[in-house]
Amino acid sequence: MKSLERMDAGLYAYLRGYLSEARLARFEHILDNRTRHFTLVLEDIFHAPNAGAVIRTCECFGVQDIYVIENSKPFQLNTRVVRGSAKWTTLRRTDSSEQCVEELRAAGYRIAATTLREDKPLISPEDVPVDEKVALCMGSEETGLSDYIHEQADYYVHIPMYGFTQSLNISVSAALCLRAMLAKLRDSNVDWRLSEDEKQQLREHWVQHSVKHLDVLLRHYDIAYFTK
Repeated sequence: MKSLERMDAGLYAYLRGYLSEARLARFEHILDNRTRHFTLVLEDIFHAPNAGAVIRTCECFGVQDIYVIENSKPFQLNTRVVRGSAKWTTLRRTDSSEQCVEELRAAGYRIAATTLREDKPLISPEDVPVDEKVALCMGSEETGLSDYIHEQADYYVHIPMYGFTQSLNISVSAALCLRAMLAKLRDSNVDWRLSEDEKQQLREHWVQHSVKHLDVLLRHYDIAYFTK
């Protein structure tokens, strides 16, 4: 069943009553560490295991939103790799890089492109500014990010490597970049946490994904509501 977009206070209280206090406390701990200050953008990632591993990495590090660009390749998740982490994050799909960049700019993000192109002014993940919202963009291992994303980028992020091999698996790259960026962010004075309204939206979403037999509970709630 598709999740409800928003729910009234009565329905929310009804559903959360089926969860343990420990589960609800876990929600609050995670919400206090969630952020939209940084977001991740995946452009034309078509290997399902890689896609799933990146989503799992974002969830582990507390990044709520992942933008998915499907210019020519459908985005698919490997359920074994993602291990349920997708239901705790927010996937925002677009079918063009142009549309995604437009949405990111409108939301106040600067664009950071991960790249191996040596003609760009490269910075390490530790040097990405944290005083403004940043969208970290990653492309496929075969081709990297598109020319369009490179043209639109404000920063060009490169992980220093010292071996013969000059590229990493995308999930490894995502983990290294996010670990460095988020450590710097959390040590700063930037207000990176979610607003209370954003937290409440996620509470409602997570409750729906946590209760058993949601369809049955919703029917019972409707019956009780209309027979009052």
